[in-house]
Amino acid sequence: MAGVAWHYVLKFIITGDAAVGKSSLLIRLTDQRFLANPDPTLGVEFGSKLITIPEENKVVKLQCWDTAGTESFRSITRSYYRGAAGCLLVYDVTNRQSFVHARSWLKDVREHADPHLTCILVGNKVDLCSDAESADAEQTVSTSQESTSHRPRRKREVTTDEAELWAKEEGLLFVEASAKSGVNVEFAFEEATRDILRKVHSGVFDDERSPGVKLSQPRNDSLTLDTASQKSSCC
Repeated sequence: MAGVAWHYVLKFIITGDAAVGKSSLLIRLTDQRFLANPDPTLGVEFGSKLITIPEENKVVKLQCWDTAGTESFRSITRSYYRGAAGCLLVYDVTNRQSFVHARSWLKDVREHADPHLTCILVGNKVDLCSDAESADAEQTVSTSQESTSHRPRRKREVTTDEAELWAKEEGLLFVEASAKSGVNVEFAFEEATRDILRKVHSGVFDDERSPGVKLSQPRNDSLTLDTASQKSSCC
C-alpha cells in the first residue's frame, strides 16, 4: 500500500452471548461471505476493514475485536474493551435470553471501554424469522445476497419495537441485520463510525489521546479505497 490509505483508525469490539452470530457478522464485513457453522470463538478474533464515509470524505480503517460470548472467557475479553471507540452489542432476534443478557454485556462495556464509546445494538438473524422478507426490503446498503430458503424458520422472540425502545433508553444506536444475507451488516458499522466521527468533530474524542481513535495523515487527498478485506495480527 503506497502511503497512508486512511484518515482514521477506529477500534471496535463485538460483544454479546455465544452463538448470536458475532463471528459471522465480522466475516461478512471483512470477507463478504457467510460461514454456516463457525467454530466457537476462543478468547478473541481480529479482523479489519476499510470503509468510506462519503459525506465526510473520509476513509476509515476499522480494527474489530470479536470477543467470546462464554462466561469462562469473560475476564480475558474485558481487557480488549479498554480504549474501544465503537461497539456492536449483538443479540439473536430468535433467542430472548440473548437480548436479556445484552444488559449485562452493556454494563461490562461501559465499565471497561472508553466512556464516550459509541454502541450500536444489533439484532442478528432476521433471515430466520417469518418477517425476514420485510427486513430484506428495508436493506440499507447493497450486499451480495444469498438464498435463505433452505434455512429453517424460527419464531421471533424479540420484537423490533421492544429492542428499539431499550436502545433509545440506553442511548444506543439500533439496527436489525443478517450475517447470512448481509442485510445491514456494513450499515451497522458505518452508522457507528459516523457517530464516532461526529464526536471527534465536537471534541468528545481527542484523536491524539483517545486510544480507540487514531488520526492518520495521508500523503495526498486522493485516496483509493481498497474494498478487499484487510487483515492484521496486531491491534
